[in-house]
Amino acid sequence: MTVKNKTSDRRLAGRVAIVTGGAGALGRAHALRLAAEGASVVVNDLGCDLGGVGSDDSRAAQVVQEIRAAGGAAIISGHDVSDWAQAEAMVQLAIETFGGLHILVNNAGIVRDRLFANMSEAEWDAVIAVHLKGHAAPSRAAVSYWRAEAKAGRGVDRSIIHTSSLSGYRGSFGQANYSAAKLAVVGLSRVIALEGASIGVRSNTISPAARSRLGESAPGVVEILKKHQNADFDYFDPANVSALVAWLAGPDCPATEQIYHIGGNDLFVFSLPPITQHLKTEGQWSLEELDRVVPQHLVKTTIEQFFPE
Repeated sequence: MTVKNKTSDRRLAGRVAIVTGGAGALGRAHALRLAAEGASVVVNDLGCDLGGVGSDDSRAAQVVQEIRAAGGAAIISGHDVSDWAQAEAMVQLAIETFGGLHILVNNAGIVRDRLFANMSEAEWDAVIAVHLKGHAAPSRAAVSYWRAEAKAGRGVDRSIIHTSSLSGYRGSFGQANYSAAKLAVVGLSRVIALEGASIGVRSNTISPAARSRLGESAPGVVEILKKHQNADFDYFDPANVSALVAWLAGPDCPATEQIYHIGGNDLFVFSLPPITQHLKTEGQWSLEELDRVVPQHLVKTTIEQFFPE
């Protein structure tokens, strides 16, 4: 990581950020980019395995060391983002250490893949807890703090960046828990954007196409990554996604209530759910009329259009 020398070149100078899941491939890239743009960063990570088991702060410590070695400011957070009280403590850590909080990047995640018919309650609950409550709890703590700041005349230009997935938009075989949580994140982001508008809080959602432990767990993704590993441009470099994160985190960024999918040099702007047809009948729909009209307008979504060939 290179920290820029000119303060005027550092778009996030003076801002404080939390990156959850900050030791993974995407989280690390986000933390490094935010720090390179001048932000002080709380690198939050439990250091668990892909299924959310265990803890190890060594990888988060390495990210913090990288930031500090380049002249930036960073600290470790080992708080559990799926716990309401610990999420509040994480926000307080940022405030007490760096004097405030301006940016929250909700990135932490796990997977417990299983066919839905075989999925256990524990597998469902664990993924929903980390991906959905793990977005909601830090966001709630941050927005509560920002509302108090606004009442004191200090609430402007705050940003939350949520992490969704194509799995949430179109489903993913064996990932009912993950897909459900990731689509729910979109709804959460939109509500925060609506409720936060009056106090200067923006909320946006991204879905990344990049090398990561979670991303590589999805069906067919490893084959796609291998196909492009020798390309001149590293399409699946997590840093490609972090550029968008840094832009959304900026104090003058106009975006809010937006949904982006980014992979490599491709940026897609989503609007969910779109109206594809408006069908109408006389009075109440009959079963026979539904039989006649609706089947010719069935919609199928595909994931292939979002990956390079």
